[in-house]
Amino acid sequence: MPALIKRFIICLSLSLSLTISYSAVPLVKQGSPAQSSSTLTISDYEKLVKQYRYSKPDSAVFFAKMGLAEAKHKNDYKGQAMMLNQLGMIDDNLGDFDASKLKYNQALALYRRTNNPVGEAAVIIRLGVVELRKGNYDKAIGFFIQSLKVAERSKNTAGRMEAYLTLGEGYMGQRKFDMALSYLHKAEKINNTIPFSNLSLNIYNNFGVVYREMGMPQQAKAYLEKGIMLSGETQYQGLNITLINNLAKVYNKEGDKAKSISLQKAALEKARAIKNYLRELQTLTGLADTYGASDAEKALFYFNQALALVREKGARKQEIEILSRLADLYKYQHNYELALKLREEQNTLADSLYYKAMAKQVTSLQTEYQLYKSKAQVRELDILYKQQRMQRNVYIALALGSLAIMLVVGYYFNRTRKLNKLLNTANFNLKESNQVKDKLFSVLAHDLRAPLASVIDLLFLLDDDDINGEEKTMLIKRLTSASNITLETLNMLLKWGEMQLKGIRLNSLIVQPAPIIERTINLLAETAEKKKIQLVSRVTDKLTMLVDPNHFEFVIRNITANAVKFTPTGGWVHIDAIADVERNQITFSVQDNGIGISADRLPYVFDISSTSTKGTNNETGTSLGLVICREFIEINQGKIWVESVNGQGTTFFFSLPMFQGAAIKKPVSTPAPRKSMRLLRKQKS
Repeated sequence: MPALIKRFIICLSLSLSLTISYSAVPLVKQGSPAQSSSTLTISDYEKLVKQYRYSKPDSAVFFAKMGLAEAKHKNDYKGQAMMLNQLGMIDDNLGDFDASKLKYNQALALYRRTNNPVGEAAVIIRLGVVELRKGNYDKAIGFFIQSLKVAERSKNTAGRMEAYLTLGEGYMGQRKFDMALSYLHKAEKINNTIPFSNLSLNIYNNFGVVYREMGMPQQAKAYLEKGIMLSGETQYQGLNITLINNLAKVYNKEGDKAKSISLQKAALEKARAIKNYLRELQTLTGLADTYGASDAEKALFYFNQALALVREKGARKQEIEILSRLADLYKYQHNYELALKLREEQNTLADSLYYKAMAKQVTSLQTEYQLYKSKAQVRELDILYKQQRMQRNVYIALALGSLAIMLVVGYYFNRTRKLNKLLNTANFNLKESNQVKDKLFSVLAHDLRAPLASVIDLLFLLDDDDINGEEKTMLIKRLTSASNITLETLNMLLKWGEMQLKGIRLNSLIVQPAPIIERTINLLAETAEKKKIQLVSRVTDKLTMLVDPNHFEFVIRNITANAVKFTPTGGWVHIDAIADVERNQITFSVQDNGIGISADRLPYVFDISSTSTKGTNNETGTSLGLVICREFIEINQGKIWVESVNGQGTTFFFSLPMFQGAAIKKPVSTPAPRKSMRLLRKQKS
């Protein structure tokens, strides 16, 4: 980054909150941020991160990474831990708990390395908060107890108070309010002996929540109003909003909805003024809950604002929760179509997060296994090398230049070569096995799980007595379509799995391709008619070949069905065959004028690693079909390939052995182009 740009960014940011001199900001080479001699300290970077953590998380991440690079450059372990802790809190706020836990644990290791019990206790609290937000209250309480022990051992009074406070929150999550109150009273007692801080406000807020849930509104109001009165300063505005929102819930629980809404609207105005994303989201969902089903339009108004906010910030887990609540509200209004659409969005997003998390876990396990295997191989090769060196020295000492040395060296050379071949073969098989496993995970997670989730949602809507006949007919059609898609995917998966386990059975016969192609066209005629696609075969009855007829029928049906799927309305699909007598083979082609295949996907369409795409009418499927086609063609002594131009169409080619003996006795039809029987009847009428 040029020095002028870096200097401008830093000065613009710090001018809002700091008064620091930037008279000497040197050039910083790209890729070497840590080499800066800027006058910024780690404490300055921490202030910048805190300033932007809620309003502009991207800027906060930028400054945290700059601070981390600076700390690494100076070998400042405490500074590194501070920046990692801040990065973890940013991830935590966005709902990325796995990323936040990783950074917290890195910070914890650095604090322990530098014997910093204050930082250690604070980071352990953050790990407990992550588990608290995930609903793992037992784990959270375990972390808070661990933090309390560290604070007691180091005589850290503020750390003890925070540990008591968070222990109260852990028991609040379990609705064990008596236990929660006992820890909150311990925290309050310490708070009265030390200077006022944001933790003091958290204590008052938690007392208010506990008393509200215990049905003691007057005690709840006393603590919450005390917290609101003491949180007027700028640095406490976030907690001031939370206190106001909880006070609003007390009034709402008492039946004073007008007072509750008035307080929440004031809190919303404050949250937007200070650009505090989490407090704004908290207030929007609180307002929606207050209006509720009794005023669904206003509830939807605030839920939709909350949805736009979490999408802007990229908070996927909060987006899933809001989509679910919106779907429930639309269902309450009998708007089943929009409710179903939102539920499908929720399922798609949840599947995406689930698959990403699963892929991370699989990748982590594979990495650990590869590392372990590599270390074992290194140890084995090291031992083997030492043995070889020892034996070579012994033989040299006994008889320099003798034939025995040549034989021994040759023997071990050959043995090493065989070992390398075995290792290469094992690595290849492992890679292929991992591809099969990844494909299986992909099919199960996306192509089976999503349709099944859609079927469950449809059944859930069908169970509603308020659905009229037209809506029920629409839902039944969608249910039938989703069930057929799931069954087709399952059949394809079972066929592929059987081939992997048992191998492919080959039953070669002398057959004519034309009748099989005609049968395939008739099977696909209805689908082609719906999209007004001209489906034509120009394969003559005179051709004969030596193949497994079941394999041939599967290949021609799968490729033709794909052509129909990826051809837009009003298009065409042509099936042709050319006999090459000299090479003794027949080359078939299935050509369409559809959407084509992109150049980056073209080399991998027959590979197990290929991913499926949707057709022009959103038809779904898996990429296993083309994998099976390739295996069927190759076992029948043929070849398969594809040519395509993105946006102009695709042609699949495959060749099979030709039979040049006596033709099969069968009435010979005219070699004119074939159309489906449905299309012919339609033209006659």
